[in-house]
Amino acid sequence: MPTSTALPDFPDDDPADLAWWLRLSLAEGVGPATARRLLAAFGLPGQLWQADASAVAAVVSPALAARLLRAPTPAVRAQIAATLAWLQQPGHAILTLADSRYPPALLEIADPPLLLYLRGDPAWLSAEAVAVVGSRNATAQGIAHASRFSRELSRAGLTIVSGLALGIDAAAHEGGLDGPGSTVAVIGTGIDIVYPRRHEALAARIAAAGCIVSEYPLGTPPLASNFPRRNRLISGLARAVLVVEAAAQSGSLITARMAAEQGRDVFAIPGSIHAPLAKGCHQLIRQGAKLVETTQDMLDELPSRQAVRVANPSPQSQVEDDAMTSLVMQAMAYDPVDTDTLAARCGLEAAVLAGLLLTLELAGRIELLPGALYRRLE
Repeated sequence: MPTSTALPDFPDDDPADLAWWLRLSLAEGVGPATARRLLAAFGLPGQLWQADASAVAAVVSPALAARLLRAPTPAVRAQIAATLAWLQQPGHAILTLADSRYPPALLEIADPPLLLYLRGDPAWLSAEAVAVVGSRNATAQGIAHASRFSRELSRAGLTIVSGLALGIDAAAHEGGLDGPGSTVAVIGTGIDIVYPRRHEALAARIAAAGCIVSEYPLGTPPLASNFPRRNRLISGLARAVLVVEAAAQSGSLITARMAAEQGRDVFAIPGSIHAPLAKGCHQLIRQGAKLVETTQDMLDELPSRQAVRVANPSPQSQVEDDAMTSLVMQAMAYDPVDTDTLAARCGLEAAVLAGLLLTLELAGRIELLPGALYRRLE
């Protein structure tokens, strides 16, 4: 390894060491897409700095390659040291793309973050979740809707994902904390910053009973450009998104659009035709979002909940279910396969197949791999 690129303060004999991941994530001009391209070419981050300049320049521009291979700046070294010190505190964690605890749902989206900074239990990121979002300037009725839907969904075993903002987000987190499903807050600042400040007590409760997650380095302030980007993680962690109240130009519509692009269900609560905060929900419904009036309306649409409802089927339906399960297992074989290919092999509808796959995964008979691929284990 060239001495100019070594990190003598950290182990340089382990290319998987977190210091290398941090260095890659902090590199100027390297976003998630470029980082994944480098990882695809060189493997673990530490192996990038074992490569010669020509090899790196074959993956990124020569200028970026030269910048990457320079010794890390004092500021980068200080950030890495501060982050590793932060990591030593109880309840703090950092997940890399190579970590087995990295949420599988985020591996399905187009641009999963290189690193996830966490306060709380990482296991909540892999729980079955529904995102609940809406206006910061919510009405009293909207707050009540967000709280009630989130509480009932949490009591049904679903984790509530939202963005820790004022209004609907805060009500969603409160409702999620009132059930066993708990809640996950995806923030647009560094994990060491609570924004808005008035939510410090709420954030502490979420960290204790659920999880707070950020893709941004420690100390990142609440920049306006970060919040639309973090919305892809709110929808990405969830299997469906519920929009409670939204104006015609609301940021919640960005989350809903990203959810649709990620293949997630989108639900919206309607309101008065005269209410400004109902305009966004009505727009979504016209575009194909599912109108909901009760929690059960949502549960009826979620494939996993449909699987739960047939937990005690009639003898005839049990025979049919066993036959479909056998069909899926035979079609899957032992090579990784995507759901579209599997659906074509089985001739099953997407919703039915999704429910069967979840049941088989929970039973430990198949596993979900990165890239939304499935493989049988028995």
